[in-house]
Amino acid sequence: MTATVMRSWDGLLAVLRWTSMGVLVFMMVSIAYDAIMRYAFSAPTSWSLEINSFLLVYLAVMGAAEAQRHDAHIRITYFKDKLPLHARASIDIATAMLGAVFCYILVWRGGIMAWQALEYGERVSSSLGTPMVFPYGLMPVGFAALGLQFLIDGLYAVHRLFHPEENDSHG
Repeated sequence: MTATVMRSWDGLLAVLRWTSMGVLVFMMVSIAYDAIMRYAFSAPTSWSLEINSFLLVYLAVMGAAEAQRHDAHIRITYFKDKLPLHARASIDIATAMLGAVFCYILVWRGGIMAWQALEYGERVSSSLGTPMVFPYGLMPVGFAALGLQFLIDGLYAVHRLFHPEENDSHG
């Protein structure tokens, strides 16, 4: 069952990865289009800046869990790498738990923001008038995925702590 759950989780992260790539391509095309329209034809778009600002939030929060899964976040591990396995696993457990707590606070607060934006009909004050529930709704989803990945990393660290003889290669 654990293997099936992890394959499903990897599948969800793959969907987030591919949608992030699609979002990035759309952003490149729409920004280039806006720049051409602005400088070549003096007719800038009214939507490009607003949409791309929200899509930048999408890239940041939806890509975080995938980056965590593949151990791709930036960090300095010089001193940690010199510690014994037991100490490294303990630090990884503490980091995972603190990361998960932080993420779930952001899920909670982001959920409140999204709910209030929906309840009060908040919109961006622009010609496009995007409902703010959409960009606010990205936060709880992205941070829930990141928090879940922190918990998975913490479980692997606990396993390493109690089974140091096994080579753990979950990433």
